Amino acid sequence: MRLYVYLNVAVIVSIFLIIFYLYSTKQIGNHFEPPSEWTVAVEKPTEGLFYKKDDLVVAVVACGDRLAETLTLVKSALMFSKEKLNFIIVAEDSLIESFTEKLGEWQSFLNNGFSFKVLPLKFPKKDGGEWKKLFKPCAAQRLFLPDILPDVDSLLYMDTDSLFLTPVESVWAYFRKFNRSQMAALAFEHEDPNVGWYNRFAKHPYYGTLGVNSGVMLMNLTRMRIFKWTEYVVPIYKKFKLHITWGDQDIINIIFHYHPGKLYIYSCRYNYRPDHCMYTSICKSAEKDGVAVVHGSRGFFHSEKQPVFKAIYNVFEAFQIGGDIYKDFYQPLEAYLDVLENTNCGKIKDIFVKNLRRFLDLDFDNT
Repeated sequence: MRLYVYLNVAVIVSIFLIIFYLYSTKQIGNHFEPPSEWTVAVEKPTEGLFYKKDDLVVAVVACGDRLAETLTLVKSALMFSKEKLNFIIVAEDSLIESFTEKLGEWQSFLNNGFSFKVLPLKFPKKDGGEWKKLFKPCAAQRLFLPDILPDVDSLLYMDTDSLFLTPVESVWAYFRKFNRSQMAALAFEHEDPNVGWYNRFAKHPYYGTLGVNSGVMLMNLTRMRIFKWTEYVVPIYKKFKLHITWGDQDIINIIFHYHPGKLYIYSCRYNYRPDHCMYTSICKSAEKDGVAVVHGSRGFFHSEKQPVFKAIYNVFEAFQIGGDIYKDFYQPLEAYLDVLENTNCGKIKDIFVKNLRRFLDLDFDNT
């Protein structure tokens, strides 16, 4: 009799645990209650900051030693875009003055050809220090942009270690390809499942079969606010914090795993990383149409591991705003790439200049 009672209790407990597990999973897949501790640090974080719906807004988050990288990114955007750009730079306090001074200098030189705002970091009050240190310094700030930029409709978020090889508007145009449900656009983390990270190592849910890379991200903030994006972020982090490796990118992957219909996927040429050429060329769209955005992830802009990436960054950094793009940028870059043509990524060096040649109206056939 006693054994019978114990068995019944065991069955009831097992059923309860299964129900609890299914409920918690459903909560992740459908809705999280907003954490009670969530508050933005200031009441008017974007006072005086308002952009119309169709304005091109580029946002970047910079901390630590990322001042030079971020300025080089901004420079690359200004070099090729024909429309007026608006930059939002969220930076730690020690960098704000330097950003304001240099961007103000460029703005004067270009006769107010672009606008910019440099804003301080804004994290949830509770565990703010933990969010700031998640993965790369301050990278998690991007997760909270929908709330700290309430007057901005849409933006293109860029990691500091990325550079434009095409006008910003060519990336921005993908907003027009969104359906009524999609609120963001990203490229896959990898093209080849044999060497993919997420499908081989991830211990948490991720988007699709290969996951997505978050370094170049179109964000419709209005739709993300309607979706209640930030109400998902904190609970997901708390649930999976012991299993995530790539910080904010993993959180983004988890959200879109449960809501795949909210994400638009564009090609690897808009987020071209060393992984796409370090062994063999695996980004076919870049081979066909050229690299649009080059992303020197994992420090490749500053290492000799794939010198093509370092060369591209160095030429951008050396270029002076107002200089001759053909003589002061394109020719030095082509000379560097010619020297590196025997390296893995150098073997396909033409993909890095294809869009530049198109921008400069050069003859592709060299005839």
